[in-house]
Amino acid sequence: MDYTKGYLKLLDTNIYCEYVIQDKPTIFLIHGFVASTYTFNRLKPLLAEQYSVIAIDLPGFGKSEKSTIFTYSYENYAKLVLECLNYFDINEAYIAGHSMGGQIALFAAKNSPKRVKKLILFCSSGYLPRAKNYMIYSTYLPFFYVFAKRKINGQSVVRNLKNVFYDHSLITKDQIEEYGRPLHDKNFPKSLVRLLRHREGDLKSEELNTITTPALLVWGKEDKVVPLVIGRKLANDLPNAKLISYEKSGHLITEEKPHQLYSQILSFTNG
Repeated sequence: MDYTKGYLKLLDTNIYCEYVIQDKPTIFLIHGFVASTYTFNRLKPLLAEQYSVIAIDLPGFGKSEKSTIFTYSYENYAKLVLECLNYFDINEAYIAGHSMGGQIALFAAKNSPKRVKKLILFCSSGYLPRAKNYMIYSTYLPFFYVFAKRKINGQSVVRNLKNVFYDHSLITKDQIEEYGRPLHDKNFPKSLVRLLRHREGDLKSEELNTITTPALLVWGKEDKVVPLVIGRKLANDLPNAKLISYEKSGHLITEEKPHQLYSQILSFTNG
């Protein structure tokens, strides 16, 4: 099944979107920090066999606009997800998020529970506080983004990929190119600065306790970015959650275990 690829204008921002709309339940895919729809590259073809699938690059990332006016908060990202569903005239969907995308999925379920049928969280971020006040104040300095740009340019895409993969043999040239692409956009550092300024922090335990949407949590046991202990805590705080973990898997579990994840998603959504 071929995906349609293009841009949508949502919340006054140009959003890159890949989608397959069919007469089937919809699953919406949300990538994580400094990532893109490419996170789901091996999973998307499998999902299209049984679902309508929508995947977007969040503002500031991937091929989407690196807007200098967008509010880069989880609340606004969650609003964007719902606006995208409105664009395709979809009332409710399964929402799946990886890493930071998992936190955005949780915000969507908290704010609009009737529109989120079930949650699927891949190595979701959790319990990260808001940035310290001095860092937030620093983002208003005229050239703070230059500091951010230097820090970004000093990081190796290959090293970062090795940090999120357990099996380094799975790292490809295409991945290195795709994950490195946004680094060349002049506004990318500015959007990261705005994310640092606007990000309100992850949902606290008492907020998670109110989300009754059924949730499937999937983790790599060797995740170095968001350790499995976070998954266990999330599973404990979410009233209707199930946690599954895989041996010899890291943070980018969507690339390392696509077929296993697909089977789990089928079972979870049909159950």
